[in-house]
Amino acid sequence: MREAEFYKKQEDKIICELCPHRCKLKDNEIGICGVRVRKGDKLHTLVYNRAASIAVDPIEKKPLFHFHPSKNILSIATLGCNMFCRFCQNYTLSFFEGKGKTEEIVGEEYSPDDLVLIAKKYDSMGIAYTYNEPTVFYEYLKDISVKIKENGLKNVWVTNGYIEEEPQLAMEGLVDAVNNDLKFFSDKKYKKYTGASLKPVLETIKKWKKMGVWLEITTLIIPGVNDDEKEIDDIIGFIKDEIGVDTPWHISKFHPSYKMSDYPPTPNETIKKIRERGLEQGLNFVYSGNLWGDEGENTYCPSCGKILIKRTGYKISEYNIRDGRCSFCGENIKGEGL
Repeated sequence: MREAEFYKKQEDKIICELCPHRCKLKDNEIGICGVRVRKGDKLHTLVYNRAASIAVDPIEKKPLFHFHPSKNILSIATLGCNMFCRFCQNYTLSFFEGKGKTEEIVGEEYSPDDLVLIAKKYDSMGIAYTYNEPTVFYEYLKDISVKIKENGLKNVWVTNGYIEEEPQLAMEGLVDAVNNDLKFFSDKKYKKYTGASLKPVLETIKKWKKMGVWLEITTLIIPGVNDDEKEIDDIIGFIKDEIGVDTPWHISKFHPSYKMSDYPPTPNETIKKIRERGLEQGLNFVYSGNLWGDEGENTYCPSCGKILIKRTGYKISEYNIRDGRCSFCGENIKGEGL
């Protein structure tokens, strides 16, 4: 157990200030993330040095399509999450047995130095904090991130964006790329399906942009939930107006899971239509997710329309970018390591 960052004492409660839930904890109470506990007058993290999942992935799996394409990255997770997504794909990590009731957290012991050595051993470009929500293992992540940067490697967040401003800004200079979910454009739906709120997520996304990290957005399209034209148009409008038309938007096909296993999978045609809508409304890079073999996996030049990167799943079979520019017309293609 290690003392946590970002909390304050208020009367008989300790208030965690890591995420917008701002849990108010009595002694021995655990926050809704399941991995932060009050002990006396201090708040502690239960997952420091406790990796629950570790693997080497292609960067495209995050998904990040404009950040050092075809490179591998060491991916790590702990247990816990600060959202309660009814459609969670990694629910065994996010909603682990005993969450909120036990301080016995499962995980292999890996120090930040250990993880740097593993990343180098497998020729990884760095570390991606993913599978569960990175925010909930903030102290562990931050110490790893410092070591990673000292060794000239990259830090990547795959996040729901539910973090307070102060801890997010404290990561400035340590985060290289982010894929941030934008699950809905409705506060009502965020509350119903995730137990969170929309506004803090939008603010987090805008701050990533201001911090200068490479940013991509993912929306999981759930039939009958967030596939109506108005909500799609609202998401497109936010991306255009707040973070820019060159921001890649990944629209992913839903597969029934967890508490929404009785819902149908997203029709392929729905993903295709939403992708077309995003492009028609001015976004330069809209990608089909979980739809292997679809043309929406490819990167096309927004100027001449030719294929820049041809993909099948996470594999690249054609690459037509040179020094960040289209090999055919010379258009500048936004990203890092292109």
